[in-house]
Amino acid sequence: MSDPITALPLTREAFAPFGDVLDTAGDNHFPINNGKCERYHDLARVEAMGPNARVLVSIARGTPYAFPLALKMVERHPFGSQIFMPLDQRPFLVVVCHDTNEGPGEPHAFVTAPGQGINYHRNTWHAVLTPIGQNQDFIVVDRGGDGTNLEEFFFDEPWEIRLPDGFEP
Repeated sequence: MSDPITALPLTREAFAPFGDVLDTAGDNHFPINNGKCERYHDLARVEAMGPNARVLVSIARGTPYAFPLALKMVERHPFGSQIFMPLDQRPFLVVVCHDTNEGPGEPHAFVTAPGQGINYHRNTWHAVLTPIGQNQDFIVVDRGGDGTNLEEFFFDEPWEIRLPDGFEP
């Protein structure tokens, strides 16, 4: 097994090569509904390409994994982006890889802040939905339509992903 990878806090800058961070920390917001609501605007670029493409909105209930996580497989979606926005104020694990000539490269692991969501860019290698500590519900926005929009890659040896020292879910 390769050296363990310890998850880092999720930031816009660190995650930018892989997708978008969805939260209320940005400057692009304004009041709507007669000032009774603040709209945090244009947080992600949703992509739905290919034959008969359409955007899907779903709810997914994820089951937590044991840590340290043995990352055996990553996936990507060649025709569309994929958003995961938690429906509660709990963090979750996000693992992504750069694409190389041999497939996905070394994983990069992040722990979201409570309430942060992510949008994986189209064709970004990523781990499956990984709640921490207990079941967790998410809004999922991704692509439906014709064609195969899922590629999986299994590593020869699993990567060990650890949560940061002292992390309490």
